[in-house]
Amino acid sequence: MSKTGRRKKPSNKNSLEEHKKPMKDVEKKLIAELMRNSRRSDRELSKVIGVSQPTVSRIVKRLEKEGLIKEYTMIPDFQKLGYELVALTFVRLEKTLPQEEIEKARETAREWLKQTRVPIIMLERGMGLGYDGVLVSLHESYTSYTEYMNQLRTFTFLELGNMESFIISLDDKIRYKPLTLKILADHLLKMNKASR
Repeated sequence: MSKTGRRKKPSNKNSLEEHKKPMKDVEKKLIAELMRNSRRSDRELSKVIGVSQPTVSRIVKRLEKEGLIKEYTMIPDFQKLGYELVALTFVRLEKTLPQEEIEKARETAREWLKQTRVPIIMLERGMGLGYDGVLVSLHESYTSYTEYMNQLRTFTFLELGNMESFIISLDDKIRYKPLTLKILADHLLKMNKASR
């Protein structure tokens, strides 16, 4: 914890796969409470989960080192920050790409991600609906989204005719369940109780 009361960003030297043993109840409770509000001090967290402050500090450091805690952040109101749209864009790689071309494509994508002005908050490989990957991006306007799609169409390693987006308007007055990690925290705690 820094002097400002904000948690420091973990180093993430190890991957999640290295955490092989099952999580203890206290670890699950701590992660759930941090997802609910990561601004709380170790002393406050210790009172909530029922262990000492040094125990909380020790567990947090270990979970950061093991990669279970990747970062500390908050979820802003994207619309108030000036974004109008969230786009989930599904892409498919050209089927005939040899392995060396796939490596070049990955490098091209990494460079583009560093340079693009569009906030792409997630880019992952996957499968389903006939696609190989998905990008989740934020856009200030439909024009911004169109420019982004035009950038994607310059990548020769993507099947350009097979790129589709699902667009979410942040202006929509009907909201069902906006993004929050509190729901995941509650689910983790329910699973923890059910496994006892």
